[in-house]
Amino acid sequence: MEMPDFIDGTENVSVHGIMNWIRLLVIFSVITVIGNYLGYKHPITDSLVGMGILSLITLAGVWMERELPFNVSSIIYISLIGIILAFPGMPTSNFVLYYVSKIELLSIVTVFLAYVGIGMGRSWKKFKVLGWRAIVITILVIASTYYGAAIVAHIVLVLTGVPAV
Repeated sequence: MEMPDFIDGTENVSVHGIMNWIRLLVIFSVITVIGNYLGYKHPITDSLVGMGILSLITLAGVWMERELPFNVSSIIYISLIGIILAFPGMPTSNFVLYYVSKIELLSIVTVFLAYVGIGMGRSWKKFKVLGWRAIVITILVIASTYYGAAIVAHIVLVLTGVPAV
């Protein structure tokens, strides 16, 4: 018997859908804060506030995707909200930047990848249907993205005067 997805992307903005997102974000935040404290020694209270900010931005972006009449992904809304809140000169800028900077990217990515791994494990039969070609393509896409980003970062660093190592 397959377990139902906790969040499957089809939730409407209802009490049930919002509560699922809140539960997921609370679990995600607590695990991230623990990892952030143990791995990077950031204060738990600062990390909790930072994850609270990120969670509220995420909830707002998901709500906007489902309720606004535009065909725009929630990641665009989440990015725009975050940029606006952290934009220099905005009254929220210092607060948001201070607390969100207390969250290490690796703490977030670790929890996210664990969640994705659990999701993949639950649908292993579906994944096996894709075959070995899907694994090769996935590795190539990830490696290409990594190397492409590294090349662009290197070029920008050299152009801005940072010596190449």
